[in-house]
Amino acid sequence: MGKPTRVTNRIRALRFAAGEMTQADLADKVGVTRQTVIAIEQGRYSPSLEMAFQIARVFDVPLDDVFQYPKEK
Repeated sequence: MGKPTRVTNRIRALRFAAGEMTQADLADKVGVTRQTVIAIEQGRYSPSLEMAFQIARVFDVPLDDVFQYPKEK
């Protein structure tokens, strides 16, 4: 799936806060495979902007509560 991304995320924590939602459950809600959710959680893949918004909407939180991008030093 390409090189690692600098984008970090809190998807795993949000899944557990949402009643221990599984990766498969999240994948179904967003319309992707479980492998895609795994790759995003592990920082091996950056979702499209549209998918990022869909993920945030599943958890009913703002986009920047799910994804973070580090500031330049």
